[in-house]
Amino acid sequence: MTPADVAAAAQLACLLEASAPKPGNVSPGRHFHDTRYEDFLASAVAIAPALAAAGDTPLGATILAAVERTARWTRANTNLGIVLLLAPLARAALLPGDGRLHGRVAEVLDGTTVADAADAYTAIRLARPGGLGRAAEEDVTGTPTVTLRDAMAIAADRDAIAREYATGFALTFGTGAPALRAARQAGLDWSDATVET
Repeated sequence: MTPADVAAAAQLACLLEASAPKPGNVSPGRHFHDTRYEDFLASAVAIAPALAAAGDTPLGATILAAVERTARWTRANTNLGIVLLLAPLARAALLPGDGRLHGRVAEVLDGTTVADAADAYTAIRLARPGGLGRAAEEDVTGTPTVTLRDAMAIAADRDAIAREYATGFALTFGTGAPALRAARQAGLDWSDATVET
């Protein structure tokens, strides 16, 4: 994939996710008191340059750049979770060489550093996710002492995104992607397939 392809795929993923009428989430015509559907659209567009550069940028710096770009357009935390998930996928897709994306994601995660963790912690603080709380070990308000993947492994028992990092994106590749493909092959449109997944 080219950087432009990766950016377009990331934007499309964000736009489809935001546009699907998922129960309890912001979607067209359903807003929260502090977040509107349009905030998600702006966020989807904002992250493209950061993810297009993921092949030449450390993972943590990619995450931070995407969150910083989002913060220029909205004050709401509209995409921290999806950025944390898309950044390793984007980096893996842009790595030179052959191989399936799942294996390449494992390489990306295995290669994370303490600097990646520091940038990710900064991004998380900037996004201000609700309900984060404090952790006894590797709290994002402090300075990391382990790699990003190791920090995520520590949080894996209480956070689904951290669990994806710890397991090499097992849910994404083992359940999510196959379910989305099956829904589309069964004739569901993108909106319904996204909700079903």
